[in-house]
Amino acid sequence: MNRLIILSFLLLTSTLSFSQGNYEKGMQKALETWQAGKPLEAANIFERIAAVETENWLPSYYVALINTVESFSIKDQAALTAQLSKAKDYLNDAMALSKDNPELLVVEAQWYTSWVIFDGQKYGMQYGAKVAQIYEKALAIDPNNPRAAFGKIEWEMGSARFFGKPMTPYCNRLVEAIKLYDSFPEQVAFYPMHGKSYGLSVIESTCNN
Repeated sequence: MNRLIILSFLLLTSTLSFSQGNYEKGMQKALETWQAGKPLEAANIFERIAAVETENWLPSYYVALINTVESFSIKDQAALTAQLSKAKDYLNDAMALSKDNPELLVVEAQWYTSWVIFDGQKYGMQYGAKVAQIYEKALAIDPNNPRAAFGKIEWEMGSARFFGKPMTPYCNRLVEAIKLYDSFPEQVAFYPMHGKSYGLSVIESTCNN
């Protein structure tokens, strides 16, 4: 009997280790595919991982993030609606697994921002205050989250630019926000750590001219 128990335990441990190894390989492949400039291919890999890792918010987070960010350049409303609908479904799945998560709130703010980018006249008034509130909520949970800090300032810059306000005060805040990336810890494997390169490009294009 003891041998059967030990054998069963070893088989269970082996299965769990194999599953964990597949998860790590899949996540690494998806991130490398994204970094190679193939975002939607990466999102498809994350989707397949999310279908298996039903208790893990990270795969669904990346599906939502990529589909949201890639929607910023879409000009056709039907295509935009389809892509953002997929993003929202996965964002909701992730939020159900991880409550009050600043990373997920940042994606939610970007989701609404995509609609504003698509049609500012129609969606600016509808979603503008909501975007600001979501960033405030994310920062209330974690004031040192670099994506929340940078996203909030960039959003405010867009409004200031629309009303012809000077960019200098916002640029100074962006420079301070970018420093948060250097001290932000990776809380678990594959935790979001992206954004610094983009932030530096925003500073370069907006503030160093």
